[in-house]
Amino acid sequence: MVTDKGLSGQGSEQLFTDLGLLLIRPARKDEKTPRPFPNWLRQRIEAIIWTLKNQLGLEQHGGRVPAGLWTRVLQRLLALNAAIWHNWTIDAPVKRSLIAYDH
Repeated sequence: MVTDKGLSGQGSEQLFTDLGLLLIRPARKDEKTPRPFPNWLRQRIEAIIWTLKNQLGLEQHGGRVPAGLWTRVLQRLLALNAAIWHNWTIDAPVKRSLIAYDH
């Protein structure tokens, strides 16, 4: 499970251990033992977040309750996957480009 440094503490780490999950997160400044966190993983996560916020319009989601926000997020992810699948189906030269759908 990859998280940010905000999800720390004995209780949360024990929960992930009990579930059989390995917790990967950057070290906080007040931690004495360093935690390895690969730079490539941080870059990948930031790219995904940028896509969700900007290209899918989640900064202006207008969700008033968590269920509304989840609905909007899932709709946008489904639309993104449908567009990528369509590009593969029509054998588009650039498979992940969504410029044609950005209106």
